[in-house]
Amino acid sequence: MSEIQKRGGISLLGDLNQKNIAAGLVSGIFIITGPVALILEASLNGQFSMEQTIQWVFSVYVFGGLFGIILPLYYRMPIVGGHSISAVAFLATVTTQFTFHELVGSYIVSGLLMLLVGCLGFFSKLMKMVPKEIIAAMLAGMITKYMVNFVVSATQLMVVGGVSLAAFFIFSRWRTRVPPIIAAITAAFISLLIIYPFEGSGWSHGMLIPQLQMPDFHILSFLSVSIPLALLILSNDAAVGLGALEQNKYSPPVNRIITLSGIFSMVASFFGGQSSNIAGMASAICSDEEAGPKEKRYMGAVVSGVLLFLFGVFAWKLVPLIQVLPKDFISIIVGFSLIGVFGNSLTTGFSRPSMRVSAAFAFMIALSNITIWNISAPVWSLLIGSFIAKYIEKDTMAPMEKKKTA
Repeated sequence: MSEIQKRGGISLLGDLNQKNIAAGLVSGIFIITGPVALILEASLNGQFSMEQTIQWVFSVYVFGGLFGIILPLYYRMPIVGGHSISAVAFLATVTTQFTFHELVGSYIVSGLLMLLVGCLGFFSKLMKMVPKEIIAAMLAGMITKYMVNFVVSATQLMVVGGVSLAAFFIFSRWRTRVPPIIAAITAAFISLLIIYPFEGSGWSHGMLIPQLQMPDFHILSFLSVSIPLALLILSNDAAVGLGALEQNKYSPPVNRIITLSGIFSMVASFFGGQSSNIAGMASAICSDEEAGPKEKRYMGAVVSGVLLFLFGVFAWKLVPLIQVLPKDFISIIVGFSLIGVFGNSLTTGFSRPSMRVSAAFAFMIALSNITIWNISAPVWSLLIGSFIAKYIEKDTMAPMEKKKTA
């Protein structure tokens, strides 16, 4: 080993401190807990096999973890890797309509779209073409079902629901370094272990060796899955993560990060995962002032990446254990995981009075979960919402706003 390599290793270890380690652990746990429950629900809806479910979890966490190790070390910025919880929430509504291999094909095309957006420097222009309010209203409509199930399940498992809600509100009030969502999920697990009798998992095989999945390409999956998926990742993860980095006085290479998100997502797709990209809220956690000195915060992202990578490697052992959890408990975990996304989506979606009609239609169409001409509700939500915003509200609602401000 050369002297330069030794110094580099010593420098990396020297940049670790209590604050960035804590931020990395928190962001890693945040990415692991809720999204895994959502993946299991999406797999159940699509009647995927145990092998396919494990492949899905393996791919998004192993390649998301690698993304979160390589980029922070190279750019010395807290660019946290992961996968999109918004995307998984969306996929849970469409897995019934497509086979596993058709979805793999749509994931590859979605990654290719992100790659093109990054290479062409088209990110900011794309975000203007489809208003963020419409994307947020569409997402809120898709998530509403999960939030209703969350309330119902909390009453079915009353002790677990009550304890976890109490933890959530207490940690929200105290504003500690531990996010309320993680406190609530931890409390839910502890209370469930005390009161619920567990049965063994149905997985009797040993270690599962990940295998390349053959994609099946269809125009319908491109329209119904690839386009909405790419838009959700770019708007709810890339935009949030890059915005958090800039807010904390970093200068991230926007186009390169989008391009690499596309490349990593395409690689993950061949193993059954929908994406591996910059993580929005997790990047906000690791880039915040609470994560320690600015020049050392990147190590928090590395810690998070290592945690995700290890979780993915041992997915063959962990996923079957998670699958034996009660359905109502999974709904509670999913609800806590999405509550922040749900609130933010409602706030953003209905933030502009001049777009109240388009946002309302986008929300209602997404909530309806309709399928017309084999095209799913999220696509119709984006199309109709954007059409109303651009061609109807543009001329009718804007003058009303001017009169109010006059």
